[in-house]
Amino acid sequence: MRSAFAAAGNAVALRRSAKQARAQVKKPRIVEECTGATSPGAFVDANNLPSEDVVAKTLQETAGAIGVATRPKVVDFAARQKEQRKANTRRIAARVAVACAALAAVVALIWLLFFSPVLRLEPNNISASGANEWVSNEQIMAIAKRQVGKSLLLVSDGAVEQQLSQIPGVSSATAEKKFPNGLHVSVTAQRPAAMLKEPSGSTLTAVDSKARKLNAVNRSAQSVQGIPVIEVDNVGKALSRRAVQSALVILDALPESMRNAIVKVQANTQDSITTQLDNGISIVWGDDSDLKLKMAIVDKIMNDPNVIGDKKQINVSATARPIIK
Repeated sequence: MRSAFAAAGNAVALRRSAKQARAQVKKPRIVEECTGATSPGAFVDANNLPSEDVVAKTLQETAGAIGVATRPKVVDFAARQKEQRKANTRRIAARVAVACAALAAVVALIWLLFFSPVLRLEPNNISASGANEWVSNEQIMAIAKRQVGKSLLLVSDGAVEQQLSQIPGVSSATAEKKFPNGLHVSVTAQRPAAMLKEPSGSTLTAVDSKARKLNAVNRSAQSVQGIPVIEVDNVGKALSRRAVQSALVILDALPESMRNAIVKVQANTQDSITTQLDNGISIVWGDDSDLKLKMAIVDKIMNDPNVIGDKKQINVSATARPIIK
């Protein structure tokens, strides 16, 4: 009996010592940090190496607001892509809206400036000046009113002025826009270069320096006084002749004092244009070349009594050698 109890006590003692030995054994650690290089053959105590409890760290990082461990957040890539597509759609829609608004603004501005009544030229807002008995106001207004209904931005000043200059008797013209919807045109009307007289007929036809008809007036009209007269067989045919065209250029360039003194004009050939003055002196101009020089020579001769004397003809067709006889 004693041996049995002794054996049982020894077994209990052995189990107790084994349990104590197991309690003294340290738990293994997961090493995360490097200890650095050691000399060959040196002893390394793994228990003294710095380590970190991964499990504790994970529980600490995933702890919720009240300290209870939670699951790590899982990213839903499908939802993320859906949100991204919605954001891209909103961005594209915003850009399209801005582009449409800009386009609408441009269209509205174009309509306002070019097609709306705001800048539209109205017939009652057109005025003209410079007309005389040779260039009528109706002729001027007829050209200006061709622009009615257009925006002033589309009315070409140059085109209007060019058309006005085509009126016989107009030497220059200007067109001035009067915003928002008005136009004023002004012309400088020539006096006729000459009056063409046919053998039969009771009228004289006024023509300008460009051989264009102005209008016809009665021979006894006061307005024809002081305008040189050229006798022709037919007005239409005469205006196409080079001699008559050259005579018109010469007559138009002469000063009014000489024009008023002309009693007869001969234009038989283009190189023998001749004017006869009321003092009996005839001037042979030749053609219309070097006209300013010819006029200066004639003026000097006629205003020098010692030169003109009792001579009745001055020939300046050759400016280098004027002839007085």
